[in-house]
Amino acid sequence: MTLRQLLPSCVLTLFLVTPGAAQQAADAVAPEDDTGVSTFDDLTDAAANAFALKEAGEPVVSDNWMVAAANPLAVEAGADVLANGGTAADAMVAVQAVLGLVEPQSSGLGGGAFLVWYDATTGEMTTLDGRETAPLAATPTLFQDENGERLAFFDAVVGGLSVGTPGTPKLMEDAHRRWGRSNWADLLAPAIALAEDGFTVSPRMANSIASDAERLQRFPATAAYFFPEGTALAAGDTLQNPDYADTLRQIATRGTDAFYTGAIAEDIIATIRNAEGNPGVLSTLDLALYDVIERDPVCVVYRAYEVCGMGPPSSGALTVGQILGIVNNFNLDDPADPETWRLIGDASRLAFADRGRYMADTDFVPMPTQGLVDPLYLEERAGLIEGDRTDGFVALPEVAPGNPEWDHAQLWGDDVSIEFPSTSHISIVDSYGNALSMTTTIENGFGSRLFVRGFLLNNELTDFSFATHNDGYPIANRIEPGKRPRSSMAPTIVTQDGQPVLVIGSPGGSRIIGYVAKTIIAHLDWGMDVQQAIAMPHLVNRFGTYDVEEGTDAADFEAPLAELGYEVSVRSLNSGLHAISIGNTLQGGADPRREGIAIGE
Repeated sequence: MTLRQLLPSCVLTLFLVTPGAAQQAADAVAPEDDTGVSTFDDLTDAAANAFALKEAGEPVVSDNWMVAAANPLAVEAGADVLANGGTAADAMVAVQAVLGLVEPQSSGLGGGAFLVWYDATTGEMTTLDGRETAPLAATPTLFQDENGERLAFFDAVVGGLSVGTPGTPKLMEDAHRRWGRSNWADLLAPAIALAEDGFTVSPRMANSIASDAERLQRFPATAAYFFPEGTALAAGDTLQNPDYADTLRQIATRGTDAFYTGAIAEDIIATIRNAEGNPGVLSTLDLALYDVIERDPVCVVYRAYEVCGMGPPSSGALTVGQILGIVNNFNLDDPADPETWRLIGDASRLAFADRGRYMADTDFVPMPTQGLVDPLYLEERAGLIEGDRTDGFVALPEVAPGNPEWDHAQLWGDDVSIEFPSTSHISIVDSYGNALSMTTTIENGFGSRLFVRGFLLNNELTDFSFATHNDGYPIANRIEPGKRPRSSMAPTIVTQDGQPVLVIGSPGGSRIIGYVAKTIIAHLDWGMDVQQAIAMPHLVNRFGTYDVEEGTDAADFEAPLAELGYEVSVRSLNSGLHAISIGNTLQGGADPRREGIAIGE
């Protein structure tokens, strides 16, 4: 589907346009996940209808509840929970448990997640931080060699060194305890049944395995699961995972104590510490001490709306909020005008400059969180891309971090961390009016490539900066014992007059921020429904280079953007957006670039 087809009828034509040196190097060696568009068999009528609507570019419409996520088996599990009176928190547990089985390259029990919750009873919003933590034995030079040189990315990733304390199981349990109504064990039953009986390997999972074959075969347990009898799993294969079923059954019976203590915990630590060639330092004490943190959401005013999401240690809500807060000073009436994309692109560059300087885990470093989204500060930043420059309205020749208001003084060096695209996103609205947005990850595709008890372990520690200082200043996102690495995950709930109107998020590494911001703008400013806004080709500018989605009408803007002074890269931009708009009806959308769907009733 072209951009022209996606636009509201009032727009006659649309021309679309859609990094730090460390991230540029990462992009050069790590393409985004293979799309693997699905051809699932044996779907329910609701799932088959959802696929047909997505292919036609139309949203799924319902009156009572809706769930959108990255795999139809997971969405069906969540839909069953909602249809039987469960809450959005209940449905999330079922969805995540199945995703960890059928989409193991993206999320699972061995990873972490951020959750944004709107409570219909109280009218309040809160967030849960289930991000992984650094081991107590971690040192600032964990990812440096004996000469003080930073390790190559995959030399750090593959093995035990990169594994942080998983947070997803505890977050699932915490959300259910706070907001659930369904029986805990019943929510894990669909994933247990699929693991025992077997599920069909999807095209995307098979493509991901094939593209990472060498690293997946470094460790015997991982190789045995993904390469049975030495051959890579293929789309259409039936795969059983009895170890995963056993792990979930223990969690169903004993809660997450079964994961964070006892035999499962001991196996996790043994796998990490005995990883051949790259052992890690995580301990059973790290697992036993882990806890989920409830945090206030970070919100920014955009037009007549309030856009709220996950604050530090995520940079998602702050950076999305800064982009929207800067362009809030301009009219974005014409998506066919290159000037529109100059404003969005340079707003993003300014936001990413602040992200690299200031954003990290506020439990460990002071941060000007409120100053970064203060309307006066964002208006000042907007002036940088508005003014009467003698060279005309062209791309900013360079950007630098700003000086947001602090409640104390502090100087930081710019970050040099690398963040690869993977991850998954879940959006849910239940029949009670609660809304949930959760982005979940094991970081890089297949994480550390360590497989234990039926699931993969994360490589989340490589989201920390490998360097500790820059130009003599400490880096806010440096690794420290117990600290949570900075993330770009941006689970978001948009409200109007205190009521939720949009639930959204995406995977995609640091490009998550651009994907989410673009889709919000397309929906709120240009009147696209959620499916149109999601499917709209991407334009992302983080560090100066304008990434334009290949194979779409966005490529038409390669020359106009170049004329404005941007370096332009036409490339794959494989998001995984899932969104629900809330009005007289619920309308759900799922990214055509991946195999997810939305189901509602």
